Amino acid sequence: MSRAPEQPQDPIRWCAALAFAFWFACLPYLASVPYAYFDEVHYLPAARELLAMGSFTNREHPLVGKELIALGMAMFGDNPWGWRLLPSLFGTLALFAAMRALWFGTQSRFATLSYGILVATGFHLFIHARIAMLDIFYLAFLSVAAWHFAAAIRQPEQGRWRLAVTGVALGLAMGAKWNALIVAALPGIVFFFARASAGRRRLFLSRRGAPVPGITLVEAALWLGVVPLLVYAASFLPAFFFRQNPITEGLIFHHEFMLSQQENVLKPHPYQSTWEQWVLNARAIWYLYEPVEGVQRGIMLIGNPLTMLLGLPALAWCAWHGIARRHWAALGTTLIYAVSLGFWIFANKPVQFYYHYALPSMALLAALALACDALWHNGWRKTALAPIVGSVLIFAWFYPIISAAPLARPDSFAVWAWFESWR
Repeated sequence: MSRAPEQPQDPIRWCAALAFAFWFACLPYLASVPYAYFDEVHYLPAARELLAMGSFTNREHPLVGKELIALGMAMFGDNPWGWRLLPSLFGTLALFAAMRALWFGTQSRFATLSYGILVATGFHLFIHARIAMLDIFYLAFLSVAAWHFAAAIRQPEQGRWRLAVTGVALGLAMGAKWNALIVAALPGIVFFFARASAGRRRLFLSRRGAPVPGITLVEAALWLGVVPLLVYAASFLPAFFFRQNPITEGLIFHHEFMLSQQENVLKPHPYQSTWEQWVLNARAIWYLYEPVEGVQRGIMLIGNPLTMLLGLPALAWCAWHGIARRHWAALGTTLIYAVSLGFWIFANKPVQFYYHYALPSMALLAALALACDALWHNGWRKTALAPIVGSVLIFAWFYPIISAAPLARPDSFAVWAWFESWR
């Protein structure tokens, strides 16, 4: 008799524990800066106007992120905790959902938990979970979409409601920040090509074949195409009811205005950078570095120096493994990285910043987790653990300069700003 196939145990409790540990790590010094810093100066006033339904400001960005910042202020007060507690919870959701996506994509406990540790200690998610900016919200919603899309493929008996959740999450991600736009199209494109490759004669009406048996291509277009657009459009509803500067010309005209604002040539900025610098982790942004009520504090946005570089050969391995060995999780990871980074390579936006690398960095760390997983299952266990342990140790070393912890002296930044381009 042949052995029964192995049934890997779902590490959902460990995923939840890692997510809560991440959230607890976000809480120290969360409210230590009692005023708006970095891009909070744009989004906090816009959220206040939303609460009062006064003037429609910050019109160049969609509304979901600002609506959620306003919700945090309504729940916890117009104070540092009210500004930043909800972003920290969405950062926790992003981490948990990203782990769930990789679990359903791989069924590997090691890959899933390794990915959670790598993302939690990769700097990008941590820093954006502690500031009232839009980025953490689109990252969270995209992670939820990836989770349920992968789960629909893995468990087609739940495919319908999973795809519905995917569509809603994609709409909210686009409504949080336009960074999500091109990645939000991927599930629908993947579904179409997977179903077309199945060779069904009734391409649009057949319920058989990958990626989700039981769902026709027409129904998938509803969940992954129509629903996201409807949710995205609905997120603009409050903008029609502001007392000042509401939308009066319709959504299409307003989007033409938004696009013109996004493509405006901005003045050169000391923190602007290019995609090559993002890939090499070569250009930092100082979100904060100044005395705060007599105490020197700082927040430097940079990727984890170890994993941002180790992730590059891991990504190349995933590309090869995905194409040559048809490892779909590796191929999907490579695709998300290429599309999310390629968006900025070709975008008509002359001044760009390192925080646009937040989404590609999550895909990069997924590639590193998959490469470590391959090492682990091939018996190279110490080698597989080394990047994960190293990531945690470097995160602990950099914690003071990414968390606004008290610093000893005005020149303390030199301890962590290893290169001139990080200063």
